[in-house]
Amino acid sequence: MTSLAGEIYLLRDCTERDQVEVYDVITYSLQRRLTLPNAFSFTDMTSCEHYRCVYIGEFNAECVHRLDVEGAVTQWPVNDSPGGLSVNASHNVLVTCHRVHIITEFSSHGERLRELTLPDDVIHPTHAIQTRTGQFIVCHGVYIGDLVHRVCMISADGRHIVHSHGGRRGSDTGQYRVPCHLAVDDNEFVFVADHYNDRVTLLSPTLEYVRHVVSGDQLMGEHYRLYLDTQQRLLYVAVSELKDGKLVGRVEVFSV
Repeated sequence: MTSLAGEIYLLRDCTERDQVEVYDVITYSLQRRLTLPNAFSFTDMTSCEHYRCVYIGEFNAECVHRLDVEGAVTQWPVNDSPGGLSVNASHNVLVTCHRVHIITEFSSHGERLRELTLPDDVIHPTHAIQTRTGQFIVCHGVYIGDLVHRVCMISADGRHIVHSHGGRRGSDTGQYRVPCHLAVDDNEFVFVADHYNDRVTLLSPTLEYVRHVVSGDQLMGEHYRLYLDTQQRLLYVAVSELKDGKLVGRVEVFSV
C-alpha cells in the first residue's frame, strides 16, 4: 500500500481484475478500483508525488508497472524478479532483486540508471531505501532458512556495511525472523517489519534498537508491507490471516 495525492492505494494480489483499490486518506472510504491488464504475482508498491504515479512490482513477469493518477498504465522490464520498491530523493525508483543481491535504480519511465551489487554477506535482500546522504538501508534474509536476518546501512557505492542490527535469526530484541519491509521517517528512524516474529521494530538512524512499535498481539496475523504517513505519523501495516481456509487481508493503522 502507499498514498498519492490525498488517496491511499491498496494492492490486492488475489483477483484477476481490479487489483488496485483507491481509498480516501481521511475517511478510508473506497473511491474506485483500477485494473492492471494481464498482471498478477505482485511484490510491492510505492508512489512518487513528484511524478504523480504509483509503481508496482510483478514477480513472474519480472517488470515494474507505472500507474499515474489519471489511470494510464505502462511497464518496463527489470530482467530479474523485483522485490521491494522505493523512491529516492532524485525521484528515481529503487528495485531490490533478492536472488542476485542487487539494487537497480530506474528513472520514472524505466530507464536503467545504475546497478549496485551489495556485499556478499547481504544474502537475499528484500527491500532497500536510500537516505538523504545517499546511503542505503537494506533488510535481508527473505527465507526462514537464511542464517543471517538483519537490517544494514550500506555505503552509497554499495560496497560496505556501515551499521547493522540483527544477525542469526531469533526472537530476542536484537534478532529477526525474516525482516521483510522497511519504512523511514523524516528523521531517518527506521521501521522494520519482522515477519515471523509478528512485530514492527523501530531503529535509530544508526540502526540501534529503540523499541517495538507494534507487537504480535496487536497484529493478529502475518504482516508483510509497511507504509508510513510521515505527516500524520501513521503507520499502515498490511496483514493477512487465514480464516475458514481462506486468506483474508486487511490494513492495520497505528499512531507512531
